[in-house]
Amino acid sequence: MGWKTLDDMELDGKRVLVRVDINVPVEDGRVTDTTRIDRIVPTIRDILAAGGLPILLAHFGRPKGKVVPEMSLRVTLPALEAALGQDVTFVERPDPDELKALPAGTVVLVENTRFAAGEEANDPGMAQFLASLGDVFCNDAFSAAHRAHASTTGVAHLLPSCAGRLMQAELSALESALAHPERPVGAVVGGAKVSTKIALLENLVGKLDLLVIGGGMANTFLAAQGAQLGASLQEPDFIDTAKAIMAEAEKTGCRILLPVDGLVAREFKAGADHDALPLGADTVLDADQMVLDAGPESANSVCAAFADLKTLIWNGPLGAFEIAPFDQATNAAAAEAARLTKAGQLISVAGGGDTVAALNQAGAAEDFTYISTAGGAFLEWMEGKELPGVAALSE
Repeated sequence: MGWKTLDDMELDGKRVLVRVDINVPVEDGRVTDTTRIDRIVPTIRDILAAGGLPILLAHFGRPKGKVVPEMSLRVTLPALEAALGQDVTFVERPDPDELKALPAGTVVLVENTRFAAGEEANDPGMAQFLASLGDVFCNDAFSAAHRAHASTTGVAHLLPSCAGRLMQAELSALESALAHPERPVGAVVGGAKVSTKIALLENLVGKLDLLVIGGGMANTFLAAQGAQLGASLQEPDFIDTAKAIMAEAEKTGCRILLPVDGLVAREFKAGADHDALPLGADTVLDADQMVLDAGPESANSVCAAFADLKTLIWNGPLGAFEIAPFDQATNAAAAEAARLTKAGQLISVAGGGDTVAALNQAGAAEDFTYISTAGGAFLEWMEGKELPGVAALSE
């Protein structure tokens, strides 16, 4: 690990610029989910305990370099103060001298960084200005680490820099899952489309012992084997891609596990009439039939395969988990991964928006080793891409 943590920094009496992600859901002027706020609390408390003055930098929404009052970070103040158990000073236009004069124990929240046009452009002038506000830079926003912005990478080149506790936990979990995993290592990759996860699949097949493919993606792989799946979600334009990934997996010794049966319905709605039908190369469904979930045999084979693993990475559901009864395979597999993790037999790391929602719905998230709240950054890391916000900490 080429990056420093808070433990490596001298913080006493220092202004610590902390890039956080508190881009939280809001309804009627109120934060409705405080998960991202709760996760930055350890970093802020550790900085305060070390005698530092945390100055929080964050974005909110997509104002595109203009001041949009509805996207002010002021809306997060009550939730932030409740999570920290203390007042937070909100600053619209930060002044370096005024920040220097603040008493120890103060926590500062600076207005939305994306109100400035220089933020997303990683403008050197903006990075210089941000650097003038602090003595140390701490990046605690892994979820924004795939963006080369002034507040994620520009300022990191100008001040002594380190990872916050959340960033540290994310990087440690991902490195242990993919860079230096306990083997055998497997992954569940699900979701609607192969097209959105080509780079991920191409990167993983050379590193995994087992790849479970689920959701609409699995239909495209089954179609590549010859299955005719009626109205099922599939991508004919990516059949050759699926074939190439399967061929590469065979070369590298990665076993690909596809559904052997599925829950098939004629309507996409909760409680739709359905049948559990076998799936394979010779499957021919009616024109109006669609596969909406992996079937019970498939779920059983996935659970059995987990028993042979030491490390599991999870990104995406196995079916249309949002509507019952097409959440069954995802729930069963998630419950088994959670059980094995709790028993100390498996290291399990999961991430991605649908993934977190699916594991929460299955009641399995709490027992996973680590759940990443980062969407795009998690996916790009799994694709093997360098993340600018992480690279800046390593220099």
